[in-house]
Amino acid sequence: MPLLSLFQYDFLRQALIAGTLVAVTAGVVGYFLVLRQSTFAGHALAHLGFTGATGAALIGANVVGGMVLFTLAAALVMGLLGDRLRGRDVAIGSVLAFSMGLGNLFLSQSTRLTSRATSVLFGDLLAISADATLVVLACSVFVLLAIALAYRPLLFASIDPVIAETRGVPVRLFGVGFLLLLALAVTTATLVVGVLLIFALLVTPAATAQRLTARPGAAIALSVLFAVSSVWTGLLLALLVPWPPSFFITALSFGIYLLVTVGLPAGQRRRRSRLLPASLPATDTPTRPEVVKQPR
Repeated sequence: MPLLSLFQYDFLRQALIAGTLVAVTAGVVGYFLVLRQSTFAGHALAHLGFTGATGAALIGANVVGGMVLFTLAAALVMGLLGDRLRGRDVAIGSVLAFSMGLGNLFLSQSTRLTSRATSVLFGDLLAISADATLVVLACSVFVLLAIALAYRPLLFASIDPVIAETRGVPVRLFGVGFLLLLALAVTTATLVVGVLLIFALLVTPAATAQRLTARPGAAIALSVLFAVSSVWTGLLLALLVPWPPSFFITALSFGIYLLVTVGLPAGQRRRRSRLLPASLPATDTPTRPEVVKQPR
């Protein structure tokens, strides 16, 4: 059977559409996630989504809806409890510990949740439903539109929140808002790669892109490219080899990262990582010490 003819089946079209939407959203959000050094927040929200999914399944509610509501509530709590990176890590850890205990309680109440829990933990792109695809579409459009509207101030607040605050940017508001957008992105990415493999789409493509360029626009484009290519190729390989798509997606994403890390000279990586993005708003306030060129 020709390979392209396989996509006449509805479940494959759903997987391709949902996977592409998730990859694009994860690539854009992941850039800011890595730039803000908040990867722990993405990791924590993924585990919190697991608690919401198991709780929804326990009461017979929609699993995706439970993940969305629980991650949004958790992101709001984490954003309000900590307005600085160090304080936010403490808040995230506290919320994460409670939520994982709650998820364990939900699992202990019913043995029928075992298969559902496995799907949430590792993802099941080929089994995604039409309703879940609609949720992914709605979340992706909302997240991408919100980031497009708040792009410049969000970028400024992510690069240097201290200077951004002195220039009148509501840094804390943007921090809470970004966590809410991250919660939606985490929920959609979980449907593809699962809770335990969430870094494959949210962190690894963005980290790879930032090793190649310091320009925000180019880095975001590369991040999306790496994420989409990993999902498409992973889905294609899953049709040829009876292995889970999430394995291929994570392996390809890590392979690209490893290839860039090994292939790019160390001096060039350090130089690129120390540069500020070219679109940083102009300011008379001195920049951070590590980005100021020292005289010889």
